[in-house]
Amino acid sequence: MDAGPAPPLTLAALRAQLAAWGAGPQHEARVLRDWLQCRDPAAARRKPEHFLPLALRQGFAALQADLGRLARVQSQHAGADGALRLLVGLHDGAAVESVLLAPTRTPALCVSTQVGCAVGCTFCATGRGGLERQLGSAEIVAQVVLARRLRPVKKVVFMGMGEPAHNLEAVLEAIQCLGTEGAIGHKQLVFSTVGDARAFEQLPRQRVKPALALSLHTTKPALREQLLPRAPRIAPAELVAAADAYARATGYPAQIQWTLIEGVNDGDDELEALAALLGGRHAMLNLIPFNEVEGSTFRRPPIERAAAMARWLHRRGVLTKLRNSDGQDVDAGCGQLRARHAPGTVQPLRRLRAPGLAPTPTPTPTRG
Repeated sequence: MDAGPAPPLTLAALRAQLAAWGAGPQHEARVLRDWLQCRDPAAARRKPEHFLPLALRQGFAALQADLGRLARVQSQHAGADGALRLLVGLHDGAAVESVLLAPTRTPALCVSTQVGCAVGCTFCATGRGGLERQLGSAEIVAQVVLARRLRPVKKVVFMGMGEPAHNLEAVLEAIQCLGTEGAIGHKQLVFSTVGDARAFEQLPRQRVKPALALSLHTTKPALREQLLPRAPRIAPAELVAAADAYARATGYPAQIQWTLIEGVNDGDDELEALAALLGGRHAMLNLIPFNEVEGSTFRRPPIERAAAMARWLHRRGVLTKLRNSDGQDVDAGCGQLRARHAPGTVQPLRRLRAPGLAPTPTPTPTRG
């Protein structure tokens, strides 16, 4: 770990430092753009010495060193599908994970917002160790800078370690910066949440309004309390309604996230309830087969079952996508890589089964 004082962990602190060195709004925007878009100021046609205030020019080397201490790639692990998982070391020795997702038309990065997580989802490796600390907004966007040094990034999803709504001020500050100086389209910034009233209140008020992803995972309130033990006690139907309202206000369909766990939330009863809950909503359902975690007895359902579920929901008018779990061969489930490097920080996951849920039936082709 680098010696020296802590770097400015928030974008507000970074902007205050720039202002103290005499930076005006245009100077500040230029410095942030160069950093977030990985531009070399010395290679630009208009170099810093041509327009930056003297005090800022004199402090520029120290500033770059501070930004470099925010985050560094501690290790990287490439998957056969093209995903690249990064273990990111922070200035204080803590570590989080970022994932460059398998290549698509819109190169995407998944970033973390907390060291650990307080929600404690029973199917997620991150939640087993609890919450250690919040990330500052500058630490969040520093993950984008690190990734852009390796590959282009045109989409950022806040779906890594942590619950973004539990670090709302920092996440919103990072979104604002990425959607302006970071040159990322607003709908390509995806705020993921288990459902928190504060997020639904604050997101519509922002200048940069991200797309919304709601981690639902079941239509059953009692089962959701078991799967997401410290998520807000908001009924699934109420969460979907709030996500739909935000989606209609922004024009971006809400993404409903559903981690498929064999024998838990892949039954025909969930299919029927999903069709009723999502019918007519401005939303898309992402079915994501469980990314198996060491120590867990949860299992992915057979791919044939997952595909049949997606087809059945399509026939019922629910826009559904069966997603791949990127980087299965490189511990790409959230928190797995960090747990592997610090195995004493996590506890085994426990098995849950929905009360009264029969074994997963084989879908019949005539349904719908």
